[in-house]
Amino acid sequence: MSRPPHAASTGPAGPGRYTPPAPRRETTAVSADGARLYVAEYGPEDAAPVVLAHGWTCAVAFWAPVIRALTAAGHRVVAYDQRGHGRTPAAEPARYSTELLADDLCAVLDATLAPGERAVLGGHSMGAMTLMAAAERPSFREHAAALLLCSTGPSRLVREARVVPFPLAGVRARLQARMLGTRAPLGPVTPVSRRILRYGTMGPRSSREAVDACARIVLACPRGVRAAWARVLDELDLTSALARLTQPTAVVAGTADRLTPPVHAQRMVAALPHCTGLTELPGLGHMTPVENPDAVAGVLTGLVRDHLTAGHRPSTGTIKEESA
Repeated sequence: MSRPPHAASTGPAGPGRYTPPAPRRETTAVSADGARLYVAEYGPEDAAPVVLAHGWTCAVAFWAPVIRALTAAGHRVVAYDQRGHGRTPAAEPARYSTELLADDLCAVLDATLAPGERAVLGGHSMGAMTLMAAAERPSFREHAAALLLCSTGPSRLVREARVVPFPLAGVRARLQARMLGTRAPLGPVTPVSRRILRYGTMGPRSSREAVDACARIVLACPRGVRAAWARVLDELDLTSALARLTQPTAVVAGTADRLTPPVHAQRMVAALPHCTGLTELPGLGHMTPVENPDAVAGVLTGLVRDHLTAGHRPSTGTIKEESA
């Protein structure tokens, strides 16, 4: 697998880097239960497509710097708001599940890709879990040429997390479950809320611009939606789905990720039938697409090159992306 282009996670942001570019097209995809999902498309209509699924408490805007990098490289990008996030309405609390995640992804694929059209699918955190959950869906298998699983894990999420600095695993897991599932308001964006968010989700050297961008997105997530999806993540076990992801699959992990520590990435690499490699981003936290968007975009671009425009199988291995 080719080395992704290096980009320091701490350098100054370009003007508007963390603001999504104007979409070429905005549309809706209708999910299995009739819900209408917000979808934005960017870049040339006839270019090789990349479909992006964001994580818990995020939105299309989370992918802004990655979208900018991909469209600058000439790719078509499709991104959508997960259920209850951004401009997609929430579901009834009892309906939140990995099945709902898979339903919504397949609706987006069917709405934006022609029959038989293949794309690289990238997911961050819960978005990558969405790809796992959809592994056996006919629409997923029809359209997925290659996958990126970024800053994620298939199971034991709360128990493996390291957000609460407590040495006893059982006590730490209970405290983390209570904290992540709280319905308490987290906003507005203040110096204190930014520091808390940075500690829990980002690397220690993340730029002020990156932290501010994540804070604006995460703290805007409705607390009921946040709590409902937290319950799903607490109980989630998609380990068996990894064996059914037969597409070439790249894994990206930040070595300082407290929410989904690198142990998850290592387990996924061992379980995936066709892993193209693990890209480790030293010193980065959970928000890798914002902390180092060029590295994440580089992995996606490599998957497009190797599996949509060239078709040869890359070598496997572990790639360590140095940070500045």
